[in-house]
Amino acid sequence: MKASQFFISTLKEAPADAEVVSHQLMTRAGMIKKLGAGIYTYMPMGLRVIQKVERIVREEMNRAGAVEMTMPVIQPAEYWQETGRFEKMGPELLRIRDRHGRDFIVQPTSEEVVTDMARQELRSYKQLPKNFYQIQTKFRDERRPRFGLMRGREFIMKDAYSFDRNEAAAKVSYQGMAAAYRRIFDRFGLRYRAVAADSGAIGGDLSEEFQVIAATGEDAIVYCPGSEYAANMEKAEAAAPAGPRPSALNEMVKTPTPGKSTCANVAEFLGVPLATTVKSLVLATDELNDAGEVMKSQVWLLLLRGDHDMNEVKVNKLPGLNVGFRFATVPEIESHFGSKPGYLGPIGLLKPVNVVVDRDVAVMSDWICGANETDFHYTGVSWGRDLPEPDLVADIRNVVEGDASPDGLGILAIERGIEVGHVFYLGTKYSKAMNASFLAEDGKPAPFEMGCYGIGITRLPAAAVEQNHDERGMIWPDALAPFTVVICPIGMDRSAEVKSAAEALYAELIADGVDVILDDRGERPGAMFADWELIGVPHRVTIGDKSLKEGQVEYQHRRDTAATKVATADVAGILKSRLTAA
Repeated sequence: MKASQFFISTLKEAPADAEVVSHQLMTRAGMIKKLGAGIYTYMPMGLRVIQKVERIVREEMNRAGAVEMTMPVIQPAEYWQETGRFEKMGPELLRIRDRHGRDFIVQPTSEEVVTDMARQELRSYKQLPKNFYQIQTKFRDERRPRFGLMRGREFIMKDAYSFDRNEAAAKVSYQGMAAAYRRIFDRFGLRYRAVAADSGAIGGDLSEEFQVIAATGEDAIVYCPGSEYAANMEKAEAAAPAGPRPSALNEMVKTPTPGKSTCANVAEFLGVPLATTVKSLVLATDELNDAGEVMKSQVWLLLLRGDHDMNEVKVNKLPGLNVGFRFATVPEIESHFGSKPGYLGPIGLLKPVNVVVDRDVAVMSDWICGANETDFHYTGVSWGRDLPEPDLVADIRNVVEGDASPDGLGILAIERGIEVGHVFYLGTKYSKAMNASFLAEDGKPAPFEMGCYGIGITRLPAAAVEQNHDERGMIWPDALAPFTVVICPIGMDRSAEVKSAAEALYAELIADGVDVILDDRGERPGAMFADWELIGVPHRVTIGDKSLKEGQVEYQHRRDTAATKVATADVAGILKSRLTAA
């Protein structure tokens, strides 16, 4: 490609609504252009990156035995009504009607449609296993689309769906996809982690997220540097405290704490570590009748160390709370505790509540909690003496950096990540809801065991930019760059020697299959270099009269601080060796 034939449109300033680096740089580099909230045109430069992502994904999916197809973007609502998702999904699901008044949706994913296809086409166990995938446009009506391609409403995703005869076979398919995803992300050339993720209502342990490491990532990734343990914050287990509970040393005392309604304020006021305080979180569960009306409510008290935070996913799995919970109202709190929030604790309740104690709190002595009276806390509280031993002890907190790893092989570290892929074992959730079955070996119908596997095709370039950029612009890995090499001739329009050398190198690289662009626009060197540094092409060759007279050209990788002079005759070989190594 020659730059004069391509479309290059760069900006010096990012638009005012571009909040994150990837949005700013991709817009400035002319890769994306906003059409509406969360809706972007993929400009020629950006489309080349997306196509490279798609090619790698497609090659590895095909290598793993998946079969490509394409399902409709607009889908009849009746299939989504079969699974209940038409009613259950919120406004993120875009619902439309045609001229006949029939309901349709603009799909964010295609479990229903692929399951309908399978129940018609896969009739026997002899046709299994099967894995179907597509690379296709999706739509999710985000409440607040932002961050460019990181959280858009319209996006491109690779979604795949496996069908197996039983759970054991489904787990084999799952592991095959997990391995394929590792090959895909290895080829992208990005720093990433595959982390254990929560499986939600389906349960089980077969769920992994693929996170690109970036300081701006929305997700917290927990890992152990000394082992293979890695999980997202929702899934990460806080290891059980070591050793027995220490003996109580102090008497319980009702202590004035005027105006100190948070654990941090109380600890500072009393001059004690925050870890000696216990916070009280009050939840409620509701029992509903068939009309959806609240018949009665149950109040729950959760006790966590003052320097820890509640993990809602863990709490949502506890017996009694797994039906769904909410934070209690102020009237509910006052009727059970006799105090307003800020001074709550487990001692001296007006009405009984269900108490859940985090494992770290269960082994504490001489701790501090609210006295259920404004401006007062209890100090020196100990289990067994001042209140009964807890009935339910569970891991209900987020882990923190420095916690022991659950596998016992070190301590935990935390870094930020951007989720760009997810592999998930579905089981029979969709096949049973849609009566999708096949004839098993015993001649009886059995529901398909399913898995689903997604990669955010358009989100991934944005994540790559968040991980790889500097003050000058983007720095693409070779595998994802819109062009791998750019040739920058200085004064090509004025020097026959420069023009000849540039076109000869250009032709040689093209013949060797290198993805190269020749900048023949006649731009000044400063403007030309600024464009390609912003766009982030990883390898640049600069050709000028002065260096040619010395039999040399200049090579510079996008991460290098300065160019290196190389012999004109050697530059093509050097480039090819570097690209092969990458």
